[in-house]
Amino acid sequence: MRIGSIGMDLFILRHGDAGRSSVTVKDDSKRSLTVEGEKEIKDISKGIKGLGIEFDYIFTSPLLRAKQTAELISKIVVPTNQIKELDELKPEGNKLRLYHKLSNLKQDSSVLIVGHEPYLSELIGEAISSGECQIDLKKAGFARIRVTTIFPKLKGELRWLFTSKHLKRMTR
Repeated sequence: MRIGSIGMDLFILRHGDAGRSSVTVKDDSKRSLTVEGEKEIKDISKGIKGLGIEFDYIFTSPLLRAKQTAELISKIVVPTNQIKELDELKPEGNKLRLYHKLSNLKQDSSVLIVGHEPYLSELIGEAISSGECQIDLKKAGFARIRVTTIFPKLKGELRWLFTSKHLKRMTR
């Protein structure tokens, strides 16, 4: 089942738990998911699959914890889907460049982006309001925006905002 057939559905997922920076991992881009973070992403992947979502595209930040999250989601939800890394999804990424790339996709696409805070919460807030909306996307949080306009700025309607606990419950 494809969610939405008129316009683009943008699914936004924050990476799973990667713990804190440590002495052994000084480069933040190399922090990996913790064992708990991997389990959480596997659990929520089952919830996402249970919703019947199929992604046409999966885009991820090139930072290790986001790539690992996208790979785990892909294995469980859409095993044949290719994952593409986008610098635009780094914490300091350029949202306008992201919007431009999204605008080049087919109109009725179902797109998953995996990234970081505060970038993702800001993206959601800007897309669904004129700046008065503040979202705090927790680790492994998942949102769905029904996109009405992509370029020059993303605009749409917030359809879902799930915590990882919500998604885990959907597998029961």
